[in-house]
Amino acid sequence: MALRIEDYGLIGNMLSAALVGKNGSIDWLCLPRFDSPACFAALLGTPDNGRWKIAPVDKVVRTRRRYLPDTAILETLFETATGVVTLVDFMPINEGDRHVDLIRIVTGVSGTVEMDMELVLRFENGQAVPWVRRKDYGLSAIAGPNAVELHTALELKGRNMKTFARFSVAAGDSVPMTMSYHPSNEQPHFVRDRSEELDRATTWWREWVKHGSFEDMPDAWRAPVVRSLITLKMLIYAPTGGIVAAPTTSLPEKIGGPRNWDYRYCWLRDSALTLYALLNSGYRQEADDWRQWLLRAVAGAPDQLQIMYGIAGERWLPEFEVPWLKGYERSVPVRIGNDAAGQMQIDVYGELIDTLNAARQAELQPQEEAWRLQKVLLAHLVAAWQTPDRGIWEVRGPARAFTHSRMMAWVAFDRAVICTDRYGLEGPVAKWREVRQQIHDEICTKGFDEKKNSFVQYYGGNTLDASLLLMPQVGFLPADDPRVVGTIAAVERELMHGGLVMRYSTNDTDDGVGGGEGAFLACSFWLADAYVLTGRRQDAYQLFGHLLSLRNELGLLAEEFDTIGRRLLGNFPQAFSHIGLINTAHNLVSAGGPARQRAEKTAPCKPHKVSSDAL
Repeated sequence: MALRIEDYGLIGNMLSAALVGKNGSIDWLCLPRFDSPACFAALLGTPDNGRWKIAPVDKVVRTRRRYLPDTAILETLFETATGVVTLVDFMPINEGDRHVDLIRIVTGVSGTVEMDMELVLRFENGQAVPWVRRKDYGLSAIAGPNAVELHTALELKGRNMKTFARFSVAAGDSVPMTMSYHPSNEQPHFVRDRSEELDRATTWWREWVKHGSFEDMPDAWRAPVVRSLITLKMLIYAPTGGIVAAPTTSLPEKIGGPRNWDYRYCWLRDSALTLYALLNSGYRQEADDWRQWLLRAVAGAPDQLQIMYGIAGERWLPEFEVPWLKGYERSVPVRIGNDAAGQMQIDVYGELIDTLNAARQAELQPQEEAWRLQKVLLAHLVAAWQTPDRGIWEVRGPARAFTHSRMMAWVAFDRAVICTDRYGLEGPVAKWREVRQQIHDEICTKGFDEKKNSFVQYYGGNTLDASLLLMPQVGFLPADDPRVVGTIAAVERELMHGGLVMRYSTNDTDDGVGGGEGAFLACSFWLADAYVLTGRRQDAYQLFGHLLSLRNELGLLAEEFDTIGRRLLGNFPQAFSHIGLINTAHNLVSAGGPARQRAEKTAPCKPHKVSSDAL
């Protein structure tokens, strides 16, 4: 039986990341980068597709997991009839180099526990069996361009293309292991003492957390926000500043369904909300690194702007299926790459320009080059904004005039006008004002359904879309506008299931994929933000509390939630979900949180605390 998605924890070092199951098995790891082929792919197949499991031989009576406070160091406690042991998993932070090490330390707590270790290396996404050689420090494994070294004092045995060890741990004993990666044409790097590495990693993470701004956060919310920020930090590719949407591919949006996508890339649709989450939490360096990544990634011809890029800004992300992986709980196909990279989505122009405008207001090292880029993009958008597109949700059905896409085109021109007014920047502002008004008038005429008293997903349709909840947040209409209030009511009426918000109705929208999906968690956070903006604070608190209850015991969220099966769905952990958590928390504790800042076009920064009576 496969573990549930929520049974996994994440460890990482801002180069790659691994999923560790509560059974002690690392079932997903890509080396040496997030988007590299996996060497442990049991998550999407079977143990024969690669894993590294360390667990008691005897039946486990009780398992408890936690992160060491304010770190990305995972501790799993196994209690058996004969004793208790802990398993600590982490990836050292090697600033300045690109070494990827994975350290596992088994420590006896009480009694004596017999343990099994099983290492199954399968490179190239779970198919390539490496050539393994014994070494005085453990073993070396090579397959094509990839090589790993296992450093351990355990007596290793090979059987059926796998490596095993059995050992006993008494109270006070410590058994460390390190798996280190290197290109096969290079020499292995030096492996440091494991206990020293644990101390270094603990200190590094706690010092990083100290840079954040959480003093206004209620105690009950500080831990979820900090955990979300640590998770977001783990999803940053340090050499470039790009942030992957998730470290996994093909975890299904419905068990057994075809909605299985590769999320190990960087989406422009997330950029503005990401920037607000980082800046309001005090992490200016990460925010600026993200802005710099955006500028590099999108540089080029404006008509070639993509919705997503690789972690170093790669544009070509071809999608193919991996037939030898049977899928998470038989959810096929397993996909590598993402064809959505080639879609036309008008909303990304607004998303990018809104992000750069917020960065300028926050005084993140302004660059004249950024303004020149915006003017080039807007010159293209003047003619392109009326082009039917695939929308924010990357439908693979017919291209349409999606209301959200047109709204974000309005955002692009609106922010450009603001830049000329506030900063004296030069540009064809009269034309921008004209187009801005034209788009606004068209959306209010063609995107609004009088019978529903709501904006709709696309012109000529009558279906709803949760992305319309962002309308007051981007400042398109005031939060108290009857049309905004009516849209929120319609979303509550038609898209809420089990207290959570669906992106849209898969039954009523031809998205070219088929099948259902879970509730998209970011959309529920958007509804909570809309409640804040419309003065429905108690509703916002209630919804936020419900969303917090969906996290696993480690504080992690996936992309979606199955309101019937009561389980997490989709790629995990999902940056967009954690960004939503961070921003909603700031909106609830502040009189000028990210939603208000974006709506009023003010600088994202440390907001003003609301009175204690309001909490």
